[in-house]
Amino acid sequence: MTTLQLKNIVKRYKTNTVLDDLSLDVADGETLVLFGPSGAGKTVLLRLVAGVIDPDEGKILIGGEDMTDVDAEHRGIGMAFQNFALFPHMSAHDNIASPLTATRSSAEAIKAGVGKVAKLLKIDHVLSHHPKALSNGQKQRTALARALAGSPPLLLLDDPLRNVDAKLRFEMRLELPRLLASQGATVVYVTQDYKEAMALGDRIAVMANGKIRQIGTPEEIYNAPADIGIASLFGDPTINLLDVVPQKDAGGIYVEISKVRVPLPGMPDNVVGQACVIGIRPESITFAKDTVKGAVPIEVEAETPLNEKTVTLVVTVGKRELLVSRPAGTPGPVSGPAFILIDGKTTFLFDKASGALIRKAGTTEQGVAA
Repeated sequence: MTTLQLKNIVKRYKTNTVLDDLSLDVADGETLVLFGPSGAGKTVLLRLVAGVIDPDEGKILIGGEDMTDVDAEHRGIGMAFQNFALFPHMSAHDNIASPLTATRSSAEAIKAGVGKVAKLLKIDHVLSHHPKALSNGQKQRTALARALAGSPPLLLLDDPLRNVDAKLRFEMRLELPRLLASQGATVVYVTQDYKEAMALGDRIAVMANGKIRQIGTPEEIYNAPADIGIASLFGDPTINLLDVVPQKDAGGIYVEISKVRVPLPGMPDNVVGQACVIGIRPESITFAKDTVKGAVPIEVEAETPLNEKTVTLVVTVGKRELLVSRPAGTPGPVSGPAFILIDGKTTFLFDKASGALIRKAGTTEQGVAA
């Protein structure tokens, strides 16, 4: 069953089209993450579903019913937005309890419901405080707790962990999916953090310029990005992108990096001589000895330890920069000349003119530009 359907939604502000003929289905019990840069239209889309603003064109169906012209309070939706929107005259407890109070739940049910989400979000010690006495992180968690407390069938969450400290944000990435699953809610979750999107989403809808550019599971988005722009949004450090022109010899199709031939097994013949961009994840590059077949000569420019990993900036013979990522504690050169190994099977190939995917990593499967 589909809980939420958006059909050909258009939203304009004067001459600016914020959402452009956007359609989307969210299944019952699914957590769909809207991911993309600031200005992509994610929050506007959430506000349209909530009924806070109206579309200029298109329809919004919730549970199969047309809710396009239905007021927000009659849509049965739980919401937590970036601006908190807490009642300033009410304590955190009463703010969280407000959806339960509105449905005339018993005192026992209110106490249990508030206590459960407050403990999970680690705000049970500030329930007696009013919003002015709360930090921004506590306000954001209070707003999230209020949205969760009523166990609504459809939950809209607009970057609810943005003001939460790093430790709690990490914990919430683990705990929040379990809580949402236990409630059976259908969730539309907005974030600009790709790790959050990967951790929380059953599917991810990547947005840009008012359109959905790709939608799929976290694995599909990461391993088969539809284009160069999407590939660049997922990964830390970001993917390496080099202009190449594939060639072919008796051993098959290859590209040259530092004057060394890097084979691209399974590549279609029609890419030979075509202007392309090769995408190489930093974790797919390893340091090697010069005696290893296919070792690519580079110069190590800098090394940066990042807790669980070490990122190294290297430069090819043609002065093109690459980032290499390896687990912390793994030995590697700190400076000077060295060699790397690139497995052609783990690379992406994109069409340079359109940016579209030709072949995804780890397979011989071709993309839309093949």
